[in-house]
Amino acid sequence: MDLSSKLARAGAAAAAALAATTVSAHAYAIACNTLPAPIYGIGGSAPTQLFAKLGKALTNATPAQTIIYQSPGACLGPNAILSGTKMTGTATWWDTTGAAQSCDLPLVGQTADFGAGSTYASFCPGVGTLPATFGDFLGPIEAFDFIVPKASSQTTISAAAAYFVFGLGAAGQAAPWTDETEIFRRDANSAAGIIISLGINVPIAKFKGVDAKSNGGTVTLVSAAPNPENAIGFCSGETADANLSVIKVLAYQAYNQTCGYWPSSTSTAFDKQNIRNGHYPLWSPLHFFATTDGAGNIVNPAAAQLIGYFTGKTTPPTGVNVDSIAIKVGEVLDCAMEVKRTTDFGDLVPYAPAAPCGCYFDSVATGSTSCAACTTNTDCGLNAPNCRKGFCEVN
Repeated sequence: MDLSSKLARAGAAAAAALAATTVSAHAYAIACNTLPAPIYGIGGSAPTQLFAKLGKALTNATPAQTIIYQSPGACLGPNAILSGTKMTGTATWWDTTGAAQSCDLPLVGQTADFGAGSTYASFCPGVGTLPATFGDFLGPIEAFDFIVPKASSQTTISAAAAYFVFGLGAAGQAAPWTDETEIFRRDANSAAGIIISLGINVPIAKFKGVDAKSNGGTVTLVSAAPNPENAIGFCSGETADANLSVIKVLAYQAYNQTCGYWPSSTSTAFDKQNIRNGHYPLWSPLHFFATTDGAGNIVNPAAAQLIGYFTGKTTPPTGVNVDSIAIKVGEVLDCAMEVKRTTDFGDLVPYAPAAPCGCYFDSVATGSTSCAACTTNTDCGLNAPNCRKGFCEVN
C-alpha cells in the first residue's frame, strides 16, 4: 500500500473514531433539567468545595435535590440576578458519591435561581445602584489565603511585600517573588482578587502576573510551578485547605500589625481562631444573591429553599447538617465569630452573636472542645449556662 493510501485509510479511521466518540458523548449526556429538583446557581469558584459537599448530601436526601452550578467568577453572581442573563452550555452537579458531574443546560438557556460570591455586589464591575428587589443574604465566613508550593521555604508575607509582588511584579524586587510567570493573580470578577486588592491596597486591574482563572486554577499553577521558591498566588481558604498536600498557606501581616498570622492558631490547625478573633483580616462572608419582592422575601422557591438552609428560614432534609458541612470545608459560622464588619475590608468591631456556637464550631473543626456537652440548659453550670448546639456556652 502506498503512502497516500495509508494516509487516507488513517484519516478515515480517525474520522470514524471521532464520530463514534461524538455519538457516545451525546448518547450519555445528561440534561440538567432531568436531575431531581434542580437548583441553579452561578458565581465564584470559592464556594465550590461547600457546594460539592452539600450537593452530595442533598443528592442523597429524601426527597433528593440537585445543586447545579457554574463558577465563572464571583461578580457574575450578582450580575446574573440583576440582568437576568441566562446560564448556557454545561454546568456542574455532584452525584451521590460527591463526584463532580457535567450536565447540559437547555439550548435556550437557564435562568439562575441564585448567585453566589464571597464579596459584596457593590465591589463588582458592572454593578450600579442596587434595586429594592435585589436580595443579598449572608452565609458562612470565607477566608482568602496567600499560598506557595509545598516545597517553598517561605512561611509569611506582609501586606507591604504583597504590594510590591502583585503591584509591581519584577520591578518590585520583593525576593523571592520576582518572576512574573510564577506570580498568579485573578481578574476583577474574582472575590479572591477583590479581597486581596483591598488588603494590600493595589487596584485589581493593576495586578501583575498570570491570570489563574479560578481558585482551583491557582492551586494547580502554584503547585506545578517549575521553581517552587519563586511561585505565589492566592485562593479561597476552603480551596487551600483541600489541597494542603501540594501547597501551604502563608501567615499574613496586615499593614497595622507587627507580625503575621495564619487563619488558624497555627499553620497546621483548623480552628480558624485568628479569623474569628480579628487577627487575620483576609475574609468575607459568602453572599447569596436572589430576587426578592422588595420586602426581603425571595421570589424564586428553589433559591428560597437553598438560601434558607444557611439563614435558618428553611429546614434541611433529614440527615443534611449544613452547619457541619460548612465547618468541615474550612468556613466559619457567623455564630462562632468574635468580630464583625459590614463591608469588604471594613473596620472590624467586637461581635457577640445572639446565640454563640464557638464550642460547637471547635468540636466539628478540630474534633474536640473543652466545653461540656449538653441537651438542655439544665445540663449546664453557672459559668456556661446556655446549651447551644449540644454544648454549654457562656452566653
